[in-house]
Amino acid sequence: MQTLKWQTDRGLTARVTLSYVVLGLLYLVFFTIISAYFNLGIVPMIGIAGFMIMMQWFFSDRIVLWSTGAKIVTKEQYPMLHAMVENLVARVNLPKPRIAVINTNIPNAFATGRSPRSSVVAVTTGLMGTLEDEELEGVIAHELTHVKNRDVTVITLASLFSTIAWFVMHSTMYRSYGYGGRQQGGGILLVFIVAAIVWFLSFLIIRAISRYREFAADRGAAFMTGKPLKLSSALMKISGRIKVAPKAELQKVEGMNAFFIIPAIGGSIASLFSTHPPVEVRIKRLMDIEAAMRDSKTYR
Repeated sequence: MQTLKWQTDRGLTARVTLSYVVLGLLYLVFFTIISAYFNLGIVPMIGIAGFMIMMQWFFSDRIVLWSTGAKIVTKEQYPMLHAMVENLVARVNLPKPRIAVINTNIPNAFATGRSPRSSVVAVTTGLMGTLEDEELEGVIAHELTHVKNRDVTVITLASLFSTIAWFVMHSTMYRSYGYGGRQQGGGILLVFIVAAIVWFLSFLIIRAISRYREFAADRGAAFMTGKPLKLSSALMKISGRIKVAPKAELQKVEGMNAFFIIPAIGGSIASLFSTHPPVEVRIKRLMDIEAAMRDSKTYR
């Protein structure tokens, strides 16, 4: 089968790049101030935070599968699901990921794994029962785009110094006042304030990066399947089902919201703090891609 030529959204790429540049400058200022004003033993702290991040990255697929109750399924158990994944990965020259199923009525899906060869694509039983085949194909293509773009690795590495800033913030909180309540000096207080600002700003930037990567995954899925409206239809169905789902069911999977194609959250959430763009905006972009495909044979 002939592989597809991957389409690049230069505007989206520019925004992601700018986010990384800002994040890098923010961390550079952070470590410069820490080095200039106070010695917190940064090397050991970086080592500890780096070790935790690397462990999370290395074992991410196992942790996610265990925490969600996802079970790896064979081709004999879900032949249609395996065939759909095999067809999609052949189009974009990806190794076939392991496939997992989660037994929940909440319709959703996610991908995890530190590299394409160690990746897992998981779908819920509720998703398979809600979507038509072409809609399900669009959702799986979205998750495979995350795999192709190595998004798990990207977000993990982007979070490294944010984690360090969090450790610094908590460390200086104790050192500023000591265990007996005695203030230890203004230098530590300054580092605490800087660490808190860095952590908060990096928190916002990382979520912006995550939202950009969701747009990129939607776009990748649209070109992988050639049917962006099917993915938009799937997003509408998933969003609609989540809005009316019992709160108890949503709470069971809320820990996976950053991974899901649509967060399983009842009610509205401030877009600034969300890991995903609004569904309405994603659908509008998919409709624009559909229009572009109709207008140019290059996209077919």
